[in-house]
Amino acid sequence: MPQFNLQSDFKPAGDQPEAIKALLSGIQKNQQQTLLGVTGSGKTFTMANVIQELQQPTLILTHNKTLTAQLYQEFKDFFPHNKVCFFVSYYDYYQPESYLPHSDTYIEKDAKINETIERLRMEAAASLLTRQDVIVVSSVSCIYGFGQPDEFAKEAMQVKSGKNSTIKSPRDLARMLVGLQFERNDLELRPGRFRVKGDTVEIVQGSGTTIIRVEFFGEEIEKMTEIDPANR
Repeated sequence: MPQFNLQSDFKPAGDQPEAIKALLSGIQKNQQQTLLGVTGSGKTFTMANVIQELQQPTLILTHNKTLTAQLYQEFKDFFPHNKVCFFVSYYDYYQPESYLPHSDTYIEKDAKINETIERLRMEAAASLLTRQDVIVVSSVSCIYGFGQPDEFAKEAMQVKSGKNSTIKSPRDLARMLVGLQFERNDLELRPGRFRVKGDTVEIVQGSGTTIIRVEFFGEEIEKMTEIDPANR
């Protein structure tokens, strides 16, 4: 099966086959190109076919959050078996610091962060490090630094089951999670938190909403399970 697997009941029609061919040719020649078309002419479907042919991780850059959300949903529909990610600014509100000379007034910086969008940004970064079949749909906020990939990868932790694991107890795992700035909370699990119950550690990654349950037996990890909180 191809890495990217386009799902659609339609086939390219009208000017789309020629547009797809021209775009692929231009990409191979490293040319800058513009795909023109009125609203509803199938430009997104045309680009989905280009991704299908190229079989490469893709960044789709838009100029505002509204269009980003629309394209994100459309590409998720076209590639349901691949990883389509949403990456926009996580600020619901941002007021930069400022000074009003005429009234000698200083206004402090103020911001409100959307936790759901922050999680989706983390999910996009983690997906790029762990998968090849990734499409990131982003607003212009992606031009701002998110850190170097190698530095991001250094903060990752691999957990393996069986006797070869270097993690021998729930305490070992908890210590490593705290070192990665996870917060222990035995009452409420949220992204970036974990809890310990006897020989079991339950974790919610910063990029996810599912619970990862790690079960120990003796001095080894016996089982790891991904759990939907709604079905517990």
